[in-house]
Amino acid sequence: MPTRGDRHLRAVQQAKKLTALGARLKTIHLITGIPPRQIQSLFFPDVLSIPRGRAPDSADWYYGANLIMRIDACVIGAKYQQLRDQGLIPGEALILAYRAYQATTLPPFRISLDRAFNLVSYIEGIWLASTSALSILSCQDCACKFIAAVGTVAQRGQPCPFCKLFERFHVDHRIQASYPIRTTLQTTASHLRRLGPSHHPSVESERDIP
Repeated sequence: MPTRGDRHLRAVQQAKKLTALGARLKTIHLITGIPPRQIQSLFFPDVLSIPRGRAPDSADWYYGANLIMRIDACVIGAKYQQLRDQGLIPGEALILAYRAYQATTLPPFRISLDRAFNLVSYIEGIWLASTSALSILSCQDCACKFIAAVGTVAQRGQPCPFCKLFERFHVDHRIQASYPIRTTLQTTASHLRRLGPSHHPSVESERDIP
């Protein structure tokens, strides 16, 4: 059975990983339980290095996001759910899901760690949320995993974000810039069926700045 010291060490290790991924003090505190002042003294000796700005506090941003950003969110959410199903605790699942997202995209990353934290909170009903507001579904047409409001039922003929991505590819220059070749889009869909798309975003204007 883990001792108090073991639990504290694991929390500090998690905090270090989250700091490296750009998390804010509040995010690190809610995930690890370490007081904000202690997090600051351990990892932000220079106060100017503390991430600034207001973090998202609801899931509404997802519904108002553009298509490419929703695709990125689906990547994180689907990977997180897969890791949770494998038995990982929420904090570790979030860290690994976000790293997987970074590994399948190119910087600058449109989804910040804090926005991924917000997303996961409303998928599972933890941290920022008391109940789940988002769920992970499988598209009945393309079989990709995507995020939808709790209670949504996936049905044939109702396109998911990935269906829309393929449909708009030839007429949307921003999508073409983010997915330079058709074969990359095919790889994206194939990987999302296994919860890990491979795409190469490059549009600076799409970057997430909460």
